Amino acid sequence: MTYAVRSATVRFGDTLALQDVSLQIEPGSVVAVVGGDGAGKTTLLRTLVGEVQLERGQVNAPLPGAIGYMPATAGSWASLTVEQNMDFVGGIYGLSGSALASRRDELLERASLEQTADRLASQLSGGMRRKLGFAMAMLHDPALLVLDEPSTGIDPVSRVDLWRLVSEAAAAGAAVVMSTTYLDEAERAASLLALDGGQTLAKGTLGDVLGSFGGAITATATPRRREWAWRRGRAYHEYWPTLADLPLDACALTPDLEDVVVTLSMLKRHDNELAS
Repeated sequence: MTYAVRSATVRFGDTLALQDVSLQIEPGSVVAVVGGDGAGKTTLLRTLVGEVQLERGQVNAPLPGAIGYMPATAGSWASLTVEQNMDFVGGIYGLSGSALASRRDELLERASLEQTADRLASQLSGGMRRKLGFAMAMLHDPALLVLDEPSTGIDPVSRVDLWRLVSEAAAAGAAVVMSTTYLDEAERAASLLALDGGQTLAKGTLGDVLGSFGGAITATATPRRREWAWRRGRAYHEYWPTLADLPLDACALTPDLEDVVVTLSMLKRHDNELAS
């Protein structure tokens, strides 16, 4: 079954958090929602788990018992051990006895946490605690797995481990949607949705998003148009509307996802300034 948010508009007081945003998640696939702070990523995911009500639009999601949710916080209770966290969540979803023990031990082993079962969650490293949160979200084998920035702020090794767990969940048939600020993670997903200020910048497969980009990108040590340039490593990338606009001594690059998303954000802000 396909899960979706269609034409979602969400307002918190005078703040428009989402404006006509749509998202579709197929079983067996991973969808990445990307954007900076305040883009609307968390609000969108919270509509799927029933924590945010829409002003307009529609949500098609399974019942709460078939959803696994990993919030942007640690996702576990600091004063409980790893095993106690797992058992508590298992009890919420009606798991007990040997069925709970078997599933718990399987997930802890897959997350490389089997040696930490008696350790308090507060004593885990950041990466280990995020993996515990993932295992807790997966404990009841949900049809829809919702992950809010699961890899933010953790070490590179733990990021690799988390992506392996996410991929395994999708391969087992779960519909997975995850928010992230890391564009390299979005490139691994089956499809992506880029948000900025609660509005859609781009969506579709990576090929769709890159293929729809109509501008040109150059690399330079000294930008000619600083309002349309951003730092990439030790150099700058610079946006030009068309190839015909390039200076004679400039050479266009093949844009990657970061180039496209940054440019679309700039264009959106430019349009908003002109409209105001």
